[in-house]
Amino acid sequence: MTVRLTVAQALVRFLAAQYTERDGVRQRLIGATWGIFGHGNVAGIGQALVEYAGVMPYHQGRNEQSMVHAAVGYARQSNRLSAHAVTTSIGPGATNLVTGAALATVNHLPVLLLPGDVFATRPADPVLQQLQVPYAGDVSVNDTLRPVSRYFDRLTRPEALIPAALQAMRVLTDPVETGAVTLALPQDVQAEAHDWPEEFFAERVWTVRRPGADPAELAAAVRAVRAARRPLAVAGGGVHHSRGEAALAAFAEATGIPVASTQAGKGSLRYDHPQDVGGIGHTGTATADELARTADLVIGVGTRYTDFTTASGTLFTHPDVRFLNLNIAPSDGHKLAGLPLVADARGGLEALTGRLRTHGHRVAGSYVTEYTEAKARWERRVDACFAAPDPAVRPTQPQVIGALDALADESDIIVGAAGSLPGDLHKLWRTRSADQYHLEYGYSCMGYEIPGALGVKLAAPERNVWALVGDGSYLMMPTEIVTAVQEGVAVKVLLVQNHGYASIGGLSEAVGGERFGTAYRFPAADGTYTGAPLPVDLAANAASLGMRVLRARTVGGLRAALAEARAAGTATCVYVETETSDTVSGAPAAEAWWDVPVAEAATRPSAVKARELYERHVSTRRRHL
Repeated sequence: MTVRLTVAQALVRFLAAQYTERDGVRQRLIGATWGIFGHGNVAGIGQALVEYAGVMPYHQGRNEQSMVHAAVGYARQSNRLSAHAVTTSIGPGATNLVTGAALATVNHLPVLLLPGDVFATRPADPVLQQLQVPYAGDVSVNDTLRPVSRYFDRLTRPEALIPAALQAMRVLTDPVETGAVTLALPQDVQAEAHDWPEEFFAERVWTVRRPGADPAELAAAVRAVRAARRPLAVAGGGVHHSRGEAALAAFAEATGIPVASTQAGKGSLRYDHPQDVGGIGHTGTATADELARTADLVIGVGTRYTDFTTASGTLFTHPDVRFLNLNIAPSDGHKLAGLPLVADARGGLEALTGRLRTHGHRVAGSYVTEYTEAKARWERRVDACFAAPDPAVRPTQPQVIGALDALADESDIIVGAAGSLPGDLHKLWRTRSADQYHLEYGYSCMGYEIPGALGVKLAAPERNVWALVGDGSYLMMPTEIVTAVQEGVAVKVLLVQNHGYASIGGLSEAVGGERFGTAYRFPAADGTYTGAPLPVDLAANAASLGMRVLRARTVGGLRAALAEARAAGTATCVYVETETSDTVSGAPAAEAWWDVPVAEAATRPSAVKARELYERHVSTRRRHL
């Protein structure tokens, strides 16, 4: 039996019948489709979404990149078991997907991209928005998506949809390979009819597997842990993706091994768990980073060991340090010349814990006392950062975080991505639930925060979801405020105004750049941007997009505004301008280095001094072989 449908209709109907299953729980794979329509997709995918509106929910976006961010937020909150599709026209609509696709692939989060493409039949050449490439007739702007996609196909014939769609689903549901998947759809092929086999539209269930550990690798891992005197576990995003938080807690409690976390792994243990020692690396805590320097075994669980985590190769300084890497991806399991334990994080932890319990293995009591006391000292530093004795003054950024931290419970979710907030949050935020801390720091994309929070809220409508965003990131991509208002999605935006790119401004100063071009100020006569602050009213901007806005001018006012926003049933923004004076205490300085090369030849004293410091840090880098 066959049914005659257009390619676009067949694709939408196919997507509506796809499911995932893990641990006996089944859910829909493609939960909805985001779209902005132009001539390249309005008659194809656009018409198909109308045709099947009853089975494929649709969300109207305002910016193609932000639609991908929203889809990524949804996928992460859904534990990568459910995803969204994003459709665009050809030309700028398609190329606007590239940044979002890179973010999804870097973070191993599934999103299905359906950009329109130029005519496959080439009735006119070029058509509107077509990129002419003199040396190749089969290249379009969609080829920019190839390097940032885990799977890419261009469907130049209707019958090509069947194998391409099946491959796309395979990659989306593969815990190792998942990321952005692109099916480029020529605008004429989208609208072309074909006789499809009914079997193509039958329900399909894609099992998200949990591969177990190889017995030999598991035995080697047990030996390594038992031989270590100062082991440290590093929890990455893979713990969350596998829902391995309880298994990690059982491992830590059984062995006494302390657990530090990357940005993606924060929340793997509650902040008050005895073995949780906080964030690790350049934005980490003093407790975790000191333990990292003296660790003789680093047990990475679901981490990619980025340069922030390893302090650009300078953090793990014990002369005999070795690495044990529990990771579902073999490429990550072999990093830093480590012992690989290639397995699902949850299953691997359960197996490792079981073996260690059999041996009765536990770290020395003196080691537990050491990190417990260090953890208590760090918590006192956090308390000092959050403290605001005078409620009538303008808050510092740590005090802004502290005000929200004091209000939040385990049901709240915070979303962040770029600027100075992620560094402060990694050090200071007290995570109360496994999915409370949603920081996109693999790509650290300015502008992710608001659309990402929108996607999270769509996946968890019963939760309070906060987008924590600075003025620099806000100006990149505030457009999905309109979508939140339109669809009644009650996201909360905490908008921090500090008049510029605060994080990069501090980095610029540290590397001899003298904060050039990082402040939102009028230019001065010498060409630097050191004039008066710009008369920009971001609160008024958010209000003009339909969001309710609460202005907070003091610490006391901020606390009241946050409480009011948290109780609100509509999209609400809390706007606060922070104190940026050098005399005001901020978050603790970085406890570990990060490699940003400094000018090797310069005449300005700031750059010369920065280069001297850089060379001292570089000399401490080591290759773990």
